[in-house]
Amino acid sequence: MAKKVTSKTPLFGNKRSHSCKATKHAQKPNLQKIKTDDGQSVRVSTRELRTLKKIEKSA
Repeated sequence: MAKKVTSKTPLFGNKRSHSCKATKHAQKPNLQKIKTDDGQSVRVSTRELRTLKKIEKSA
């Protein structure tokens, strides 16, 4: 089981049909599973993953 590092949670809202009927739905965060240097499996959001790659590239 991968450890979840990010604090992002789903956003909830309504889908609207052509007749304007509301149906609840969730927009889930885009979480990716990556392996760290010590071999641990971690789930991070794509935004955080992008930032980590930028930091790694500049260092």
